[in-house]
Amino acid sequence: MRGGGWDGNPQSSDIRQITLDGDGDFRSEECIGFLNQADIVVTNPPFSLFREYIAQLVEHDKNFIVMGNMNATSTKDIFPLFQENKVWYGPSLQGTRIWFGVPDHYPLTGPDTEVRDGSKFVKTKGVVRWFTNLDHSERHKELHLHRSYESDKYPKYLNHDAIEVSAVKEIPVDYAGVMGVPISFMDKYNPDQFEIVDIACRGKDVPLLRGEDGEPRRVYSRILVRNRNPESST
Repeated sequence: MRGGGWDGNPQSSDIRQITLDGDGDFRSEECIGFLNQADIVVTNPPFSLFREYIAQLVEHDKNFIVMGNMNATSTKDIFPLFQENKVWYGPSLQGTRIWFGVPDHYPLTGPDTEVRDGSKFVKTKGVVRWFTNLDHSERHKELHLHRSYESDKYPKYLNHDAIEVSAVKEIPVDYAGVMGVPISFMDKYNPDQFEIVDIACRGKDVPLLRGEDGEPRRVYSRILVRNRNPESST
């Protein structure tokens, strides 16, 4: 928290610790009171409460940088925020099982820990991303496309008016319709270049393609997107 004499440039002397009266639950009146004083929130909430925590930040109109599991992107609470450009990924943290430094007193248990030059490190579980509503230049970087649309290479789903694009690098440059792309596309998502139409991942909405035996086969979860400015085919 800010100490006295704040001039807009944080110094170590501007930071102080306080003891809470309650149990520290972010939903408590006490913590919401502190939230309302904050300019920006930077934290790593429990995954089980991630959706509720993000909803609270959006409700209180707060700027935030929050660490979370990439799987949260496809949930019914978080995905609409991506679709409405209220939340997106921050730069960095685009790998899997990332190593983080921890304090000296942190106990190291399990295989995903190690000591390097006297410093302790632990590896995260799952695929971690920064979730934020702070704009950054990487978010507006154009995704360069090199493939041309050919109907035999991009089959259409049986249950969605969209074509299957199995890898981000395979997105055709000249297709104007809706495309189903892997969720990893969100690392490259540029709202100036693409429109997020929907998501196909739950129950009967899981994309289906015609298999070689003629029977429907399920495809992994897909983000349905449209190129805002497709090139004309030649």
